[in-house]
Amino acid sequence: MPPSRQRSTLRATIARAPSPAHCNRWPLQWLLASVALLVGCSESPPKLHVAGGEAGRGKAVIERYGCPACHTIPGIPAYGANVGPPLGQLASRVYLAGVLPNLPDNLVRWLQDPPAVAPRTVMPKLGVSEAEARDMAAYLYSVH
Repeated sequence: MPPSRQRSTLRATIARAPSPAHCNRWPLQWLLASVALLVGCSESPPKLHVAGGEAGRGKAVIERYGCPACHTIPGIPAYGANVGPPLGQLASRVYLAGVLPNLPDNLVRWLQDPPAVAPRTVMPKLGVSEAEARDMAAYLYSVH
C-alpha cells in the first residue's frame, strides 16, 4: 500500500475510534470504589452524637430496663440471654434492627417503640421516654 494510502487509512481509523468520553470507565470506577472502601475502614467506629443524650445516664437506664437480659452490652454485666443481638460497636453498623438507617434519631425512635418500626420484632415496647432513649442511644454509641 502506498504511503499516502496508509496515512488516509490511519486517519479514517482514528476518526472512527471512540473518544475518551465513550471509553469503558470500569477500571476507573473500580479504583474509586476500592479507595472509598479503604478510606471507610478504620479502627474506631464513627462518632455519632445524640442531641440531649448523656452516656453516663444511659448506662443506668439500660440497666434499669433490663436490656442485658436479651443483649450483650459492653460495660454492663450480661444476664446470659442471647435473644437480641450484641450491641457493641453499634455506631459502626449501617442499619438498626435491619430496617432503619443507623442515625441517632432513628435509634431513639427504635428504643421508644420497636414494634411501631418493625411489627414482627420480638423486642417489646418498654415505655422508654424520649429523654431516656436519648441517654440510652448516647451510651450505645459510645461503647465499642
